[in-house]
Amino acid sequence: MPVMFFMATMVLYLVGTAFFLAYLLRRSEALSKVSLIVTGIGFLAHTIALLTKMMGADHAPLTSVHEAMSFFSWALVLVFLIVEVRHRIPVLGSFILPLALISLISAAALPKEVPTLEPVLKTVWLHVTLSVLGTVGFAVAFVAGLMYLIQDGLLKSKRFNVLYAKLPPLDFLDHLNQQSIVLGFPLLTLGIITGALSAEFARGSYLNWNPEQLWALVTWVFYFVVLLGRLTVGWRAKRAAYLTIIGFAGVILTFIGVVLKGHGAVG
Repeated sequence: MPVMFFMATMVLYLVGTAFFLAYLLRRSEALSKVSLIVTGIGFLAHTIALLTKMMGADHAPLTSVHEAMSFFSWALVLVFLIVEVRHRIPVLGSFILPLALISLISAAALPKEVPTLEPVLKTVWLHVTLSVLGTVGFAVAFVAGLMYLIQDGLLKSKRFNVLYAKLPPLDFLDHLNQQSIVLGFPLLTLGIITGALSAEFARGSYLNWNPEQLWALVTWVFYFVVLLGRLTVGWRAKRAAYLTIIGFAGVILTFIGVVLKGHGAVG
C-alpha cells in the first residue's frame, strides 16, 4: 500500500512540476490552478504513503536515508502550500516542487531497508526529524534567494516579461529568505544536539569526527554567521541571497556524504 501511494506521489509531483514550469513561461493563470490542484492531490497521496508506512512498520520512523529524503520532500511541499494559502504566490511552486520531486526521486533510488538499531538509538528519528525540518527552512531560503537574484536581474536589465510579472517583490523575497533561516536554524541546532546526545548514550562520545558530522558543523557555523549578519549587521538583498545559495550547497554536500557513507542510517 505505501509503495502504491509513493509511486502515485512521484507521478503527481512530476505532472505538477511540468505545469508549474509551463506557468513560468505563459500568462495563463489556469495553469497555476491546475498545478496547485495536482500538487495538492500529490501531497495527500504522499501523506497517506508516509502514514501507512509508519503504522505498518515495526521500527521507529525516519531511521533510513530513504525515509528522511521522502519526509524532506513532504515537508517542503507542506511549507509551499502554507505559504501559498497565506500569500497567494503560485510561482513559488515552480521552484519548490522541482526540488521536492528531485528529493523524492532520490529517495526512490536509495535502499529502502531499515537498519537494525541498538535500543539506545531508537530515538534517532527525533534527530533526523529536527535536522530535516531545519534543512527545509534552508531550502526555502535558497529558493527565495534564487528568486530574488532572478527578479533583481530582470529589474536591472529592464526586462519586464512574463516571469517578472509573476515573481514577488524583492522586499517580500528578502523577508521570506530571512524568516526561513530564522525558523530553520534553531531546528537544525536541536537536530545536531539530539544527534550528539544519541551518540553519547550509544558510544560514549558526542562526536565521531567523521566527514559528514564535520560538514554538518561547518554548515551550522555558516548559517549562524549568516543569521547573525542578518539580525545584527543588517545583511540583506543580494549578499543574503548569495550566501543562502552557497549555504544550501553545503547542505546538499552533507546529504551526499551521508548517502555515500553507505550504512543506510542517518545520524
